[in-house]
Amino acid sequence: MDDLQVTPGPGAPHGLQIPDAELIEQFSHASGPGGQGVNTADSRVQLSLDLATTSALDEVQRDRALSRLAPRLAGSVLTLTASEQRSQRQNRIAARQRLAALLREAVAPPVVRRATRPTKGSKRRRLEAKRRRGDVKRTRRKPGAE
Repeated sequence: MDDLQVTPGPGAPHGLQIPDAELIEQFSHASGPGGQGVNTADSRVQLSLDLATTSALDEVQRDRALSRLAPRLAGSVLTLTASEQRSQRQNRIAARQRLAALLREAVAPPVVRRATRPTKGSKRRRLEAKRRRGDVKRTRRKPGAE
């Protein structure tokens, strides 16, 4: 197949192009329905990419990807499996699309939350709700408590 193209996004304004030579594809028998074809065709695809050595990422992107995808990595190798389709070709396409989406999310810069204060209206509504709740509880008391 061709090189893997990752569409532009945050952290990769020009997109990424992963050379086909850096992608490792392995094929095996898929489980599930399919009759005789499932026993003879190697339709399941395992797609692997070594994030530490790929030439597609610069150092900032590599650090972000390695830290964000750490739970999914074996060493520095990211492996995806696709076996939803009966066709090996469709599974190859699905695995490549998933890898592209995963890398696009992984290289995006972190979103920084800007701290804000509660509005006057939200403070007023919260205090009114507390007052109403207190009134409800006050009406539940025994008559001789005061």
